Amino acid sequence: MALLLDTTTLPLRDRRDALITTMREASGTSRVELVDDEPVRARVDLWSLGTASILRADSNGFANIGTTKSARAASGEHIAIGVHELGVAHYQVGALSQTVQPGEVLVVDVSRPFGFGWRGHGAALSLNTTADDLALPGDLIRKAGPLLRSSPLYGLFSRHIVDITRNADLLSGSPAAGMLGAASIELARALIATAVDDVAGTRDIVEQTLIVQIRAYVRQHLRDPDLSPGTIAAALAISPRHLHRVCANAGLRLEQWIIARRLDHAKAELAHPSSQHLSINRVARRWGFKDPTHFTRRFRAAFGVLPREWRRSAG
Repeated sequence: MALLLDTTTLPLRDRRDALITTMREASGTSRVELVDDEPVRARVDLWSLGTASILRADSNGFANIGTTKSARAASGEHIAIGVHELGVAHYQVGALSQTVQPGEVLVVDVSRPFGFGWRGHGAALSLNTTADDLALPGDLIRKAGPLLRSSPLYGLFSRHIVDITRNADLLSGSPAAGMLGAASIELARALIATAVDDVAGTRDIVEQTLIVQIRAYVRQHLRDPDLSPGTIAAALAISPRHLHRVCANAGLRLEQWIIARRLDHAKAELAHPSSQHLSINRVARRWGFKDPTHFTRRFRAAFGVLPREWRRSAG
């Protein structure tokens, strides 16, 4: 994590300039205007996720203005897919002007003049990437902007960014940060593509992205004994039937894949010196197996030995 600004550490006289400078540098815009008269209170954080990043700004009122000059300098490389978090914001690009409520998503292309901001206390998140990483034409990104709500992935994307931010300190420092960033970019790509009806290959994009999400969710909840296709479908806001169809198209036998991952982790834990004090049944339960007999049978079928034989030989 990079804490870009915390005005509580600054004298009152320095806060205004600090927020303006921080937001200009973080967003690539040429003008930042503060619209509230009260003392400036702001915190700006940036978390790196491989080729993507998450920016969070929490402050009293300001306006972020991308001028023609800054748009020309940006050359269309910086794309921010924002999720508003707190307060009511206003966004304008070209003839489009909209009010943005908490949870709503918008695409900000800094290669075009725009205005974004709020009055009073507000907060916003954004996934920052490039048009090249999104692998979508600029015209398509701009066309999708006012149509995002029509995408079936709209709510999923909003929740995804919010959930990442809640655990951003941990996630950005983990070895999986790059994979999470890549998955987030893929989800943003699918969101934009599915918002526009005439995109060739939209179904493939959506299904590829859902497979990434399914695998990620399973890895995060592998220890949960109640993990099932039903709970996965509910978490991803899709129907169980849709989940099974997507997995079948990708050649993923979901239930068998979950069991195989659990067995791999249980096997590793049984062999680890720090787990020698745990019973085999306890290890099985720690990896989501409710029935010790079922665990023993599946372990032997997968690895050709009983769990106790494996632990003894590994020790």
